[in-house]
Amino acid sequence: MIAQTNQLFLLSYNHSLFYAFVFCATLCSYNFHWYLTPYVPSSSYRIAWNHQNRSTILYIYLITAICSLYLGWQIRHHWMAISLGIVATFLYTAPKIPHKYFSLLSKIAFGKTLFLTFVWMYVTTALPILISDSNWTFNHSLFCISRFTLIYAICILFDYRDRESDQASGVKSMITWLSEQKVLWIFILSLLLFFISTIAMSGGPFSVFTKILLLVPGAIVWLLYRYSKKHSGDYLYYFVLDGLMMFSSILTLLFRF
Repeated sequence: MIAQTNQLFLLSYNHSLFYAFVFCATLCSYNFHWYLTPYVPSSSYRIAWNHQNRSTILYIYLITAICSLYLGWQIRHHWMAISLGIVATFLYTAPKIPHKYFSLLSKIAFGKTLFLTFVWMYVTTALPILISDSNWTFNHSLFCISRFTLIYAICILFDYRDRESDQASGVKSMITWLSEQKVLWIFILSLLLFFISTIAMSGGPFSVFTKILLLVPGAIVWLLYRYSKKHSGDYLYYFVLDGLMMFSSILTLLFRF
């Protein structure tokens, strides 16, 4: 996804260093999040594995935390832009920290979904543009909106699947607060904004063909809405739906070279 942003906007900076930093930071935040997540009996193989391998998760977190600090120091001159992503990532996991002040964050409606969506959009879209010191354009804003709304629509499906574990752990998400009908309307609105913002991009690399490639994942997400509500398998969520976030990136990279 970062490679797609670099490709479409011709961003010039140390790509390899940034890729390594994001890779380590992602593993760090992911393992920190799941280490703090209380075990809830489930048919999910992933949840069972996490419960049985907590020490492994802790070791991966510690190693990648050290690597993230080292790599982050190499790009410290962009500390302000990077700090925003770090804070948003922390706020996503903070409600799971066993302390009364952090647990209060679980009472914030929609926080879980919005924080996660913002982090994915920011790290893969806005942050590469910012650290490249490029002049911000309207197309940059539209691309951020496009990616945010697509990821948000996908996160809605994850929220629906996780509603029971969220309720058990006291995390307040959209699914546990709103009716199913209202959730559907938010899902539709999110995809509508995705289609509008994607189509509105113009000039440069945004030809009709490129826009079609960018729109493909949104169409697939729409088709999977009802199916995903009836099926909660790890393959569907961690391969298909997670994969749709980067699917257009694969398409644009394949068809442009």
